Amino acid sequence: MPQTAPVYTLAQNMRGAGLMVSCTGIFTLHDALMKLVAAEIGLWESIFLRGCIASALLAAFTARLDRSRLALARADRRALAWRTVGEMGSTLMFLAALSHIPFANATAILQVAPLAMTLAAALLLRERVGWRRSLAIAVGFGGVMLIVRPGTEGFTAWSLSALGAVGFLVMRDFSTRALSPGVPSVLVAFVAATSLTLAGAAGLAVTGWTMPSATAALQVGLAGLLVTAGYILITMAMRAGDMSFIAPFRYTALVWALGLGVLLFGDFPAPLTFAGAGLVVATGIFTFLRERALGRRAERAAAGTPPR
Repeated sequence: MPQTAPVYTLAQNMRGAGLMVSCTGIFTLHDALMKLVAAEIGLWESIFLRGCIASALLAAFTARLDRSRLALARADRRALAWRTVGEMGSTLMFLAALSHIPFANATAILQVAPLAMTLAAALLLRERVGWRRSLAIAVGFGGVMLIVRPGTEGFTAWSLSALGAVGFLVMRDFSTRALSPGVPSVLVAFVAATSLTLAGAAGLAVTGWTMPSATAALQVGLAGLLVTAGYILITMAMRAGDMSFIAPFRYTALVWALGLGVLLFGDFPAPLTFAGAGLVVATGIFTFLRERALGRRAERAAAGTPPR
């Protein structure tokens, strides 16, 4: 049976959008650092070292919670397990792709997630998605296709790995929504970080250890701090408002990715890449303004104030 979507206020949707913009910036910077580190010490070691830092920090936060908040109901344990699978799958597939294709390209492919989540929200949660919002998201997806340009030599098997990460992202975010409001976000983040650390350790046992340089150690340390903040913010964002409204704000990651790609990797995007990014940003802004206008209209109607 499809679930009935809760009704969120304008303030809740705006809060969710703000959290999403913040965490996409944090995750994009984290991804750039991980790409730099993985080039020196390998993917599995970078995941393991980053995970050790994030897990330690989140363990300290989790230890401060009241024990009663750590006792989860069976439904929450099931949702948390599925969320962890989604977190691990999306992270491993995306970071693997990131090690082999240009930074902005990998990030752009990941931006298909809002379209996938919006469609899933309409089908599974019965969230109302109007034609204007649907059209805006479709145009944004078209912008992503301008960046990726399937069929060209830039679209490789590693591009498919990044695309596979999208499916796990949808699993992760829908499982997050299934968690009860009382489940602490920091506990959810701790479980995700610990699981990925163990996955990194398993991979490292096969590939072997490489002593990181001082620069790599600093980069992976910063990545650990960033992913800790990102884990908490993404969990809060996906529980704050309408998924079909919040999801398109992932597109702002493209702005971060284009800038970091130039600064850190010397990747100067082609004109079509800039055109696609422009479409993506424009649809995000349109969705935001459209929701705000609808929210104000609904608030005036509830207060008995005639529309302007």
